[in-house]
Amino acid sequence: MLEIIQIPVLNDNYIYIIHEPSSKKTAVVDPAVASPVLDVLKQKKWSLDYILNTHHHHDHIGANLELKKVTHCQIIAADADQHRIPGIDKTVKQNDEFMLGNEVFKVIETPGHTLGHIIFFFYKSDLLFCGDTLFSMGCGRLFEGSAEQMWHSLQKIKALPKQTKIFCTHEYTQDNGAFALSLEPKNQNLQLRVQQVKQLRAQNQPTIPSTLEQEIKTNPFLRENSIEIQQSINMQGQPTIKIFKTIRELKDSF
Repeated sequence: MLEIIQIPVLNDNYIYIIHEPSSKKTAVVDPAVASPVLDVLKQKKWSLDYILNTHHHHDHIGANLELKKVTHCQIIAADADQHRIPGIDKTVKQNDEFMLGNEVFKVIETPGHTLGHIIFFFYKSDLLFCGDTLFSMGCGRLFEGSAEQMWHSLQKIKALPKQTKIFCTHEYTQDNGAFALSLEPKNQNLQLRVQQVKQLRAQNQPTIPSTLEQEIKTNPFLRENSIEIQQSINMQGQPTIKIFKTIRELKDSF
């Protein structure tokens, strides 16, 4: 069973350390800064084998070269991003599989937030490390890709097993919940979740991971078919991608 350590850094980022105990193999996902990662490795007496990068933004790759220099780990990132992620040793594409000790993860390409964005799905354990594609009750801004690309990327995630744990890389849940309620105030699952999130944040506790089942019930970017949301934005019966695009634009100015 994988051991996962979640490290809050910067204003609202999370770095994830993934350890496979039987092989003692360890990976880190989207290391923004090096020192807290090195502190955990030292405390646990783990060596670092891999860095997994979801995309090229600096708050996801900032520690790549320092960690590689100190630990001699390998950096795994998207083939499409090899020109803008430093230190890559292995490039990966859609459906590539990679072993972390006795666990295997699949690479899923999810353009939208950036054109080269990828995510890592450990399908034996139902764990998804999704960078800035899907957030708890939200999704990433469209910095490079189109709404259509992001919608198709989110459909790939939506098709995964409902029990999948969602490890995104930002603590945006409280603000995302407020936006979701503005579109779907009668959604009882959403009301309950917003209250739970408020309690967690009041105690300075993380709201991540969520589950895919929770997201399907509460995340407006996975709920374009909700009649209440369609009525809220006056788009009843419109094409799904058009509705998604409008929701994303509304969130940008929320």
